[in-house]
Amino acid sequence: MPSFTFQTDAGAQTIDIAQLVVAGWTGRNAAAVQHHIEELAALGVPGPSSVPLYYRVGAELLTQAPAISVLGPDTSGEVEPLIVADGNGALWLGLASDHTDRALEAHSVAKSKQACPKPIARDLWKFDPLRAHLDTLCLRADILEPGLAEYVRYQDGVLAALRSLPELMAGLPGGGLAPGTAMMCGTLTAMGGIRPATQFRMALLDPVQGREITCDYRIDDLPVIA
Repeated sequence: MPSFTFQTDAGAQTIDIAQLVVAGWTGRNAAAVQHHIEELAALGVPGPSSVPLYYRVGAELLTQAPAISVLGPDTSGEVEPLIVADGNGALWLGLASDHTDRALEAHSVAKSKQACPKPIARDLWKFDPLRAHLDTLCLRADILEPGLAEYVRYQDGVLAALRSLPELMAGLPGGGLAPGTAMMCGTLTAMGGIRPATQFRMALLDPVQGREITCDYRIDDLPVIA
């Protein structure tokens, strides 16, 4: 199983992650969820069978590398909270991008989730001290679009826009996150629509404690050979 070293308040922590869950359709506001469904429907993506959904993908997709390689130009990132349960079952909160193949998504959302690496930040916060103000945490993402020289804001919002993280964990089989499991917890609407980029940067901000987790990565498109 893949092993990752994270920086925490308690120092460097190495955590083995055996399972990865990608939670989808997690908006707290039903109208916002419907908007996201329609946003993807415009790209030919079929709607979900229920909400939320819990997609299982390979934990080996997780990466802390500064660049990822994807097949073709039709992929894009999504800033998301990341919950990690370490080997002892202790919970940590971090930051991830559910990078997804949009062309494949039109055929199968589950397969599109498995098609791309999932960049994650190198920092984690203890989850329990955040419970009282989780909804105030802010997610942001900026992208560098092909042919442009400056980043533009791509996603921006607070965790209050998403289904509560404890509720998402409770919805998993077994009623919680098993040790050695990581879960991506859903994303925010893309400002200006879902689209590809050459560079993706994201942040998780805690306004109560005045700190942030950041991560950025480059997207290298590989040619599609027929």
